[in-house]
Formats: sequence, C-alpha cells, structure tokens
Amino acid sequence: MTPETMQQLIDITYIVAVVGFILALKWLSSPASAMRGVLIGEIASGLAVVATLFDPQVSHYKWIIIALIIGAAIGVPLGFVKTTAVPQRTALSHAFGALSAAIIGIAEYYVGVGAHNLSRFQMVEIGLEVIIGSLTVTGSLIAAGKLQEILPQRPITYKGQNFVSLSVLGTAVILMVILVIHPEYTHVFDAMVVVALVFGIMLVTPIGGADMPTVISLLNSYAGFSAALLGLVLNSKVLVVAGALDGASGFILSVIMCKAMNRSFTNVLFGAFGQLQVSAAKTEQKPVRSATPEEAAEMLNSARLVIVVPGYGLAVAQAQHKLRELYDTLTKRGVDMRFAIHPVAGRMPGHMNVLLAEADIPYDKLFEMDDINGEFPQADVALVIGANDVTNPAARHDKSSPIYGMPILNTDQAHTVMVIKRSMNPGFAGIDNELYYLDKTLMLFGDAKVFLTSIVKELSAVHA
Repeated sequence: MTPETMQQLIDITYIVAVVGFILALKWLSSPASAMRGVLIGEIASGLAVVATLFDPQVSHYKWIIIALIIGAAIGVPLGFVKTTAVPQRTALSHAFGALSAAIIGIAEYYVGVGAHNLSRFQMVEIGLEVIIGSLTVTGSLIAAGKLQEILPQRPITYKGQNFVSLSVLGTAVILMVILVIHPEYTHVFDAMVVVALVFGIMLVTPIGGADMPTVISLLNSYAGFSAALLGLVLNSKVLVVAGALDGASGFILSVIMCKAMNRSFTNVLFGAFGQLQVSAAKTEQKPVRSATPEEAAEMLNSARLVIVVPGYGLAVAQAQHKLRELYDTLTKRGVDMRFAIHPVAGRMPGHMNVLLAEADIPYDKLFEMDDINGEFPQADVALVIGANDVTNPAARHDKSSPIYGMPILNTDQAHTVMVIKRSMNPGFAGIDNELYYLDKTLMLFGDAKVFLTSIVKELSAVHA
C-alpha cells in the first residue's frame, strides 16, 4: 500500500470517528438511547486511536505500549466503582484527560524550544492549552476530593479570595505573554505551569457541594477545550473536533445547570454557595410529623398516583433496587408511579438517571422537572428519597434564602408528602427545608434502603 493510499484511509477513518462522536452526543441526550451513544462513542474512539497508530509519523510503539499498560492498570479498577462514586470517578477522568493534554503540551514546548522553531502563534496555542489543562487537573482533583468527602464539602473562603484568585490567573496569562515574546525563557514556562496548577486549586476549593454538578460540567468543558487546543498544537483535526464537541457540550450543560439553579457562572464560581446557615425553622424547633413503614405502606397502597423524587441520599444508601421492588409492587396493584428528575439532583448531571437505569426502572417513567411539575397537584403521594434543596419551597418566596429563584420540584403541591431521610440535617445549600414542616408532610426517618425494604415487606403482607 502506498503512503498516499494509507493517508487517505487514515483520513476516512478520522471522518467516520468524528461522525461517531457527533452521534454519540446526540444519543446520550436521551436515557432511551444512552447505551447506544456510549457504544458508538467507544467505537469512534477506538477507530481514532487505531488510525493514529497507523500514522507514518509513529515510528515505534514501545512508549505507547507502556502508556497503554499503565493507563489500563489505572482505568480498569476505576470502571468498577459503585454508582455513588460515579461523580468523583468522573472528576478523576477529567483530571487524567487534562493531565495527558498538559503533559503533551509541555513536551511540545520543549521540543519546539530545542529546535528553535516555535512561532508566536504556536506559543499562544501551547500556552493556552497548558494553562487550561493544568488548572483542570488540580481543579478536578479538588472536586473529586470534595465528592469523596476527603476534603470539606462546605466552601473554604477568606476575605479577598476572589481578588487573589483572579490575580493568580492574571499572573499565568502575563507569563504566557512573556513567553510569546521570548519563548526561550524556559524558567518562565515552568512558572506558568505551576501558577496554573495553583489556580486550579484556588478555583474549586471555595465552591460548595451544592454546586458540584455545575463544577463537573465546567471541568468537563475545560478538559475538552484543552484537548481541542492540543489538536491545534499537534495539527490533529480529529482531536480538534473531538475536543471542541466535548468542550461545547460541557459548556452548554453548565448553562443548563445554572439555569436550573437560577444562578450565574460568576455566582457559582465566586459565590461560596453552601455555607451553613441557621434558619428560623431550625431555631424555633418547629415540630415535624413522622410515620412508620406500616403507615407509609398503607398510604402508598391506597394511592392512585405516586411521584418519586430521588436524590443523592438514594445513591448513598444504594437503595435503587429496593425502589424498583417498590415500583413493581405498586404497579401490580394499579398504582401509577412516576419519577421526577431535577436537573441538579445528585452530584453530577444525569446522576439520578444513571442510578434508576441501573435498577431497570422504565425510561418512560422518568420525567424531567418541566414535564412533571404540573402533575404534582394530582398526585396522592410525593415520595422524596434523599432529595433536599430541589424540593424546598423557600426557593419560591424567601428572598433571603441562598436558593431563592431556583426552579424546584413542586412536591409541596401533592396531597401527601413523604420524605425518607436519615435526619433533619440540611442539604448542600446549608439551610432547612420548609417542606419538612408542612402539615401534609410525613418524615420517614432512617436509611433509605432499610426503610424501602420495610415498606415493600408491609405491602407484601397487604392484599391488593
């Protein structure tokens, strides 16, 4: 085969891979086609890798094989994490992807400096790619640490932190400008990398757990844009396209997340959302009504429409399969059971969809917030499992609340509200939930998996 024919086959393979990336994004937008999207994305990635390995510029494979072995040794165990750990595993994936892009960018810089053929435009490309990649590495590691609860989930702030953080970012940009003029200043390049790494830490540390869904989307966007810039550095069209798709989709998802919380990017990044607050409800020790599994089972058994609102507490308790048992039991008795998914439920976008899909709950029973909110007034029971801030009525009327204006699920409009929760502790936003104190609300205190097991057991003892 001639070199020209080989290059043509490589280019055709790249085009097929790009089409696969686009189809993967489209199919991943729906739970019903998500598996298909994952499969086509994997195939497209494999095609791109194989085509690259056949590139004439690849002269030997020793280091590639070593890197594949190391990557597989790290990646395979990460693929077997529990569903609750998916958010932090995703954050780690962003860190690894950004790290690879940053390392390659650093290598390209030193190769270019050594050959004395770095143009100013190339230095801009490398500088931006390395800065974005480096800050994404440390930012993603901090996010993973917060999600894993190795680091405090509450915002860590200090007076003047935004000024200091932006000054650090500005320093990295200034160092890049110096390198554009004098690319041979390797010590300046090293300093730029270190400053970018420090900025990544300073960027995510002040952000609270409530904003982790948006932060993960943003970090995904940063990793994608870093890969796209690396594609420009390496003159790789497929990497440019794949990185741009990843970066753009992550950014769009971040916009959706912010809209779902009625927040701006600046408020998410610099607002220190999630500081623990003491509400009047907690101060006044308002009474709450509780119920036993027997009472909960009786109400669910007599209901016509039950809307379930899952949250991170469901994932922590690993209760999704028990929830499926409850779904099977109630639907056999003629109860219409639906699932309301808030855009920021859980700790990453789509977390609840993945959790429920793992338990084989039918896709057509999963409803987005805008599609299900109008159904709550007709619901006999709204069953909230481990969700908190996304059901808090204070978001509608309390202008002093940090979640004021955030679109919420209208659980308080159901005839009866049942909340499975370990305690009265506040959620990520650090405030009490007014829903818990309503006369129509029954608190079902306990572990979600244990409580759902008890409810299913009680229902099994009751004849339909």
